[in-house]
Amino acid sequence: MSRVAGAVHVITTDGPAGPGGATMTAVTSVSDAPPTVLICLNRTGRLATILRRNGVFCVNTLFAGEEALAGVFAGVGGIDHPDRFAHGTWTRAATGAPVLTDARAAFDCRVTASEDVGSHTVIFGTVQAVRVGAARPALLYVDRTYRVLPPL
Repeated sequence: MSRVAGAVHVITTDGPAGPGGATMTAVTSVSDAPPTVLICLNRTGRLATILRRNGVFCVNTLFAGEEALAGVFAGVGGIDHPDRFAHGTWTRAATGAPVLTDARAAFDCRVTASEDVGSHTVIFGTVQAVRVGAARPALLYVDRTYRVLPPL
């Protein structure tokens, strides 16, 4: 899968289990009626436990140049979930999930279904609100490194 390019997102949550967030590329649109996205989480990871209890998440799509933030939320440096939010500027979505104020796009979601598949849980979220940022280049991940598509 390292050969498949993907947009880089920081998935965030907050609620009864506390704040959590992780960097992901396993994010996709499912439906526009109702607007639904899915994310794939390692079932044994800490974020999966936190997100299941909170029942909400936000997909924050990163701009090119935000590699350091992606690294923090990927666990570089061993920073614990609550402390990761000291990096970047955050607000709250209607669901209570943290929203990166300068995200390329942010999708505030409420969990509506999940399915365990192999080592991961596929989590479906109905989009409650969308915030669209500037139309700058997105951060991508392919061949185990960050990339940016050149302008056409």
